[in-house]
Amino acid sequence: MRGSLYQGDSLDVQPIRSPTTLHVAYQKVMLWNGQFGATGLNANTGDAWVYGTPIETNYLGYEGTETQAIAGLKVHRMGLEDSFLTTYGYKSLFNAAFPDIPEEERFNREQAGLAIAAYERTLLANQSPFQKWLKGDDNAMSQTEKEGAILFFGKAECVNCHTGPALNKMDFSAIGMMDLVQVSHQSFKVSMTDKERLGRAGFTGQEEDMYKFKIPQLYNLKDSPFYGHGSSLNSIKEIVTYKNAAIKENAGVPDENLDPEFKPLGLTDTEVLLITEFIEHALYDNNLDRYVPERVLSGYCFPFNDPLAKNQMGCD
Repeated sequence: MRGSLYQGDSLDVQPIRSPTTLHVAYQKVMLWNGQFGATGLNANTGDAWVYGTPIETNYLGYEGTETQAIAGLKVHRMGLEDSFLTTYGYKSLFNAAFPDIPEEERFNREQAGLAIAAYERTLLANQSPFQKWLKGDDNAMSQTEKEGAILFFGKAECVNCHTGPALNKMDFSAIGMMDLVQVSHQSFKVSMTDKERLGRAGFTGQEEDMYKFKIPQLYNLKDSPFYGHGSSLNSIKEIVTYKNAAIKENAGVPDENLDPEFKPLGLTDTEVLLITEFIEHALYDNNLDRYVPERVLSGYCFPFNDPLAKNQMGCD
């Protein structure tokens, strides 16, 4: 859905690390600051829904997954020209997906965003060893993974924040982590003035929300090179070690803003390794390729839907 106004030399960048789309089905609001979504925690945040910005999409009344998908199509300049829809066969798919929507309203960003969100809601890690163990397979987890799980749900108190089917929580927490403008990794167009650095407060404007970021889900983390909203940590072990010590790395976060759960845990080095083992391996679904489409209607590659990628990847 590349629009005619798309500039090939433009870069789509974010002032904060992009969260995963995995398990968005369990989230009412989206992004680290939860700015997308008209329900749940955002039901009474209408004063922050600024017209002329992507946040105005909240006025459509959807949950976060749908709201972000609709807003993202405009933010990333994705067009829905009639010639595109007809050439690649999308019109018939829109007709099948939205038969109750009047035809004059059927082929627009709102319906396209709803379709994208419907796909995103299927992205669920549900074949990990821990999930198999929960279903009765006593041999799905190794002994060290089981010991790590006991610590995760016990002494380490990780479950106080990481709970539910995705081991996340629809809440926001300040644990003093650095953001993109503070870390040594190369970044592009980030600055100290980006309101996203303020976490939830960057959306709500409320002092009590300063430096609070959404508590993330924990499945399939080990393949990522960066962790935290600002990519300040580089491994799961570093995260567990950071939580264990409970010493903020961002001096700009006032101590009074820190979550009461951010406290020294008293874990030994061995216990840190056991929890790391549980998160890295027991919470890892190694079959996420089942969500990759066999083909896309453009004939290009997935996920890089353009001629250059097709040439470089050699896909059919």
